[in-house]
Amino acid sequence: MSGSVSSEVHAEPNLTPLLDVVFQLITFFMLVINFTSDNYDQRVHLPLAGSARPVEDTQRVSEDRVVLNIDREGHLLVGGEVQTINEAIATIKHQADLVRINLKAAGIKYDQGLPTTIVFRADKDATFSTVNGLLKACQNQGFRKFALKAMKG
Repeated sequence: MSGSVSSEVHAEPNLTPLLDVVFQLITFFMLVINFTSDNYDQRVHLPLAGSARPVEDTQRVSEDRVVLNIDREGHLLVGGEVQTINEAIATIKHQADLVRINLKAAGIKYDQGLPTTIVFRADKDATFSTVNGLLKACQNQGFRKFALKAMKG
């Protein structure tokens, strides 16, 4: 029979939905990377310490810590903006209030102080009295876990 019809169908997959998903994933990861790097101000030059190790190894998620960037003049850097000591103490109080609200909403009791770790990223030229003053302000608000960032040297 010379008039037989071929039963082969040539179908091409539609790649548009796949490309949409890939671009959405790329956008998502770019945003996540930008949000996590906001905590680390590049104007702060960390001191060198031979025994430095990453703070992130002991933390489950970023919500378990608050990062305080302190520049060489002793100002707190929050979201790229410079705060004075009094503004910094108000920011610490606000962070403590937010942690308490979140713990209360989750039904978690915190008898031994707030479970959030305060990570100090102090410039190598910042004075000890500035860092100590902010540490005391954190303790007055109920924070009990602290870490000091340094470069391994």
